[in-house]
Amino acid sequence: MRKGEIALESLRTTYRKKIWTKFVKAVKDFNLIEDGDRIAVGVSGGKDSLLLCKLFQEMKKDRSKNFEVAFISMNPGFGAMDMEQFKYNLEELEIPCEVFEANVWEIAFKENPESPCFLCAKMRRGVLYNKVEELGYNKLALGHHFDDVVETTMINMFYAGTVKTMIPKVKSTSGKMELIRPMVYIKEKDIIAYTQRNEIEAMGCGCPVESGKTNSKRKEIKILLNELEEKNPNIKQSIFNSMKNINLDYVIGYTRGNKSDINKAEE
Repeated sequence: MRKGEIALESLRTTYRKKIWTKFVKAVKDFNLIEDGDRIAVGVSGGKDSLLLCKLFQEMKKDRSKNFEVAFISMNPGFGAMDMEQFKYNLEELEIPCEVFEANVWEIAFKENPESPCFLCAKMRRGVLYNKVEELGYNKLALGHHFDDVVETTMINMFYAGTVKTMIPKVKSTSGKMELIRPMVYIKEKDIIAYTQRNEIEAMGCGCPVESGKTNSKRKEIKILLNELEEKNPNIKQSIFNSMKNINLDYVIGYTRGNKSDINKAEE
């Protein structure tokens, strides 16, 4: 049995409960896949996006869902060795992926050599979204998982002073397509275990700035959550659940669209 087939088989067996069932539940809970959908899966080459590809390949076998899926990847400026590893993984895992070039890193570094990250992230999103719309897909699937949702919640509270997080389905800024996150129930530790068991040598982000960082807001939050988990193993689940249980009668203020409302907190 080939590596790609083994990776699919493990979703049906070893990781059926921890990964596959949670993927299916998210799709159903948030109505992420509908008849007639043309879905592009964004492939970065990391562990999360490679797993997402295999999940969609397995889902495609379900004849009850009539949708198209394609795998696309933007090369923001990977070095030759990174691209070689990326293409090797795609071939080994039997993922037919269209790779298109975009000199995002070069432009971001040229514009702001001291701090290119914000511009880089903005450009990567813009280039990818435009490509998906240009190719005629109505949805873009991204590999954000349970831990990403929890960490983003904490980052927004600690550093942005707002209560918001990644949501499973949202319209793009142009309104021409939707972003979907079918892995929101899947925990990172299970993705890591799946990757290791299937001997998948997933890439890092490849960014020369990120690889040299010793600290970042997300890394700080990861460390904090790991420390909190030692005393409360369910802390991440509680944070995740809190984003589904916001009672607007007990918040000081909230924003809906461009409208802000101030509530009087109960004394």
